[in-house]
Amino acid sequence: MDFSLSEEQRMIYEYGQNLSKTYDRKYWMECAERGEFPEDLYRQVAQDGFVGVMVPEAYGGAGLGMMEMGLLNEGLAEAGIPLLSLVIGATMGLSLIARFGTEEQKQKYLPDACAGKTRFCFAITEPNAGTNTIKTATIATPTSEGRFKINGGKTYITDAGDADYMIVVTRTTPHDQVERSTDGFTLFIVDTKAKGIEMHPIPISVKIPETQYQVFFDDVEVGEAEVLGDVGKGFRVLFEAINPERILVGFICAGLGRFTMDKAVEYANERVVFNHPIGAYQALQHPLARAKTEIEMAALMSRQAAWLFDRELPCGAESNMAKFAAAEAACHAVDASLQCFGGNGFTKEYGIFDIYPMARLLKTIPLNNEMVLNYVAEYVLGLPRSY
Repeated sequence: MDFSLSEEQRMIYEYGQNLSKTYDRKYWMECAERGEFPEDLYRQVAQDGFVGVMVPEAYGGAGLGMMEMGLLNEGLAEAGIPLLSLVIGATMGLSLIARFGTEEQKQKYLPDACAGKTRFCFAITEPNAGTNTIKTATIATPTSEGRFKINGGKTYITDAGDADYMIVVTRTTPHDQVERSTDGFTLFIVDTKAKGIEMHPIPISVKIPETQYQVFFDDVEVGEAEVLGDVGKGFRVLFEAINPERILVGFICAGLGRFTMDKAVEYANERVVFNHPIGAYQALQHPLARAKTEIEMAALMSRQAAWLFDRELPCGAESNMAKFAAAEAACHAVDASLQCFGGNGFTKEYGIFDIYPMARLLKTIPLNNEMVLNYVAEYVLGLPRSY
């Protein structure tokens, strides 16, 4: 594996620093404080051709891969302006349509989405199923007219209220009526303004620009033209969204860790206590050095997972380990940086503590680190299933 970056990849990675000259961390935080999606920033990313990184050029995208999408997200996070919508909408949404959609679906949805004219969200999590997606209860029932009616509910659906379309994970056969637990899944592309959809924002303590929603479906009617993939065989489509999400969390955490530590190192070199810069004291050096080491190891694992994904090689183990390692490393990086700043780290002026809630959130989403360790124990180490 060669992880040296091409000129194009370097440009993508550095895009975040260039974008932050116009839309900086202050802008991102102001949007987060208001609970307002950073529309101007997102449209600029789209205008510059980066929303459709993984969409073929024929449909308005760049025709690149997971490595490039990861580098984009890493660079944005390293500039202090991470965008979860690029994970959920641009990757889990657009790349799935590009891969599994019909020609009509690709023509209808992809060009406008790549141009930033429309946005997608991804509706999978349910209140009673949580991480146990097999127990998905949202049901799509066939009608006599050859259509489907969706009933059920989803929770913690990022950006649902502002998105134009959502990819909804349903069952067309209940989980207790299938031969294999992965049978009976069907994914639909649903207009968020469709009759029968009700949404309620979920107030959360983490300051991020994307709002979370509870979404309810009451006889929401869709047709075969809205089926993504094949009826009853949607788990294969869903599975293709799982690894990318975890890989991109790895890249984002690596970027957030570096963003935080860069601030801490600058402060430690300038702040003088007891006649020396505080960065000269090992009590501050070692935690930062340890965190830097962890971040760079996690970044390498994320690149390895992306490298494998782009070559259509098995990458479940690497994707999960990248997500786990990077989320842990990001939290350690913020903690070490906070300690370096002392009391100043908790002020809005320096903005260090503001980074912690998002880093900590990524230990829990899109899959909590305990379930990641369960996966590694069972599928990598070969230990007995523990849940």
